[in-house]
Formats: sequence, C-alpha cells, structure tokens
Amino acid sequence: MPLTPCPICQKPVPPRPENTSQPFCSRRCRAVDLGRWLGEEYRMPDRQAEQQEDELPPDGETRRHDA
Repeated sequence: MPLTPCPICQKPVPPRPENTSQPFCSRRCRAVDLGRWLGEEYRMPDRQAEQQEDELPPDGETRRHDA
C-alpha cells in the first residue's frame, strides 16, 4: 500500500505504529498545521453567509416591496 503524503510538506507519511504524528510526517509539520489553524489561515465555510448570499438579488437589480 502506498504511503500517503503529508498535508504540509508532501513527504510520504509512515503508518501510525511507526509515526505518532499521523497524518503528518513529523512533529514539526503537525505544529505548522496547528499554527495555521491558530493564525486563522484555515477557515470553515459559513453556511449562514452562503445562504444569505443566495438570497441577494443579481447585480444591478433591486427588490421592490410594493404594499
């Protein structure tokens, strides 16, 4: 079975019994990933914002609320 690449440096990652930093290749890459999360470089999608964007009218059009 081929080794999977490290998500940080792309080096092959040994299986868990040989590597306690799984899914990363080393403690360094694991720390880099944590730093990226803490530095807000990674973001989870905001489903509510996506839904609100879907509700907006196309550019150039305005909604009229005639009563």
